[in-house]
Amino acid sequence: MVARRIILICTVGLLLAGCGGGDVTKVMSVEDRFAYAKTLFDDGKYLEAVNEFTVITLQFQGSAFAADAQYYLGECRFAREEYLLAAFEYSVVKRNYPASPRVADAQYKLGLCYYMLSPRPALDQQYTKRAIDELQSFVEYYPSHEKAVDADAKIKELTARLAEKEYETARLYSTMEYYRAALYYYDDVIEKYHDTEYAPLSSIGKVELLISRNRYREAAAESKRFLDRYPNSVLRGRMEKLKNEIDEELKSASPSVGRSAEPDERGAHF
Repeated sequence: MVARRIILICTVGLLLAGCGGGDVTKVMSVEDRFAYAKTLFDDGKYLEAVNEFTVITLQFQGSAFAADAQYYLGECRFAREEYLLAAFEYSVVKRNYPASPRVADAQYKLGLCYYMLSPRPALDQQYTKRAIDELQSFVEYYPSHEKAVDADAKIKELTARLAEKEYETARLYSTMEYYRAALYYYDDVIEKYHDTEYAPLSSIGKVELLISRNRYREAAAESKRFLDRYPNSVLRGRMEKLKNEIDEELKSASPSVGRSAEPDERGAHF
């Protein structure tokens, strides 16, 4: 491989000496052109490599090197941290060269592009959701790929990011006394993100909110679900204290307790 690279560099040098610099690659075969583009890529000359790989995809579409050239267009953009452009280039590999061995790697890198674009939880999470979709597709189609374990770990990380956003939204609405909205988001986390750390936290938050509104029977039901679902949770002691409080209130309260007639933030009964 090293010897071939030396020969390629010498060949290009001779051609440069005998031809104009701009004409050197015109006399190359597709194989030598790809090797030249790959040398540029390996040397970190990504924009120059993009030009060469693009020529291959346009002029030699039917060659065995076209799919590889298209894949490396994505690699060049990814190396330059141009993740949206890279995502486009990887998607072209999938669309135009479905039989290429590069498709699996392109699918993984497509998900990785959106993973790199995924922002902190407080911001819009459209790229996070797209990353999860692409990485899940990768894991489903290529479960034995060497990157499948990494993809699965990233899916879990991104899912936790979505759960955190929903959980913080629920807390914000609770603080603002938008109780109905807060319960909606707590329930959303509990059901959609049950395998993240934010599900038990949301269950705690929901119970505390229900207690604050004197809805003890609903709080009792949620506390039981928590204890059944998360028997080994580090939050179990906290929930047990809340359950004891609920039980005491239910013992001493009248039969009508647990049905608050107080209005919520929109004037409806909560």
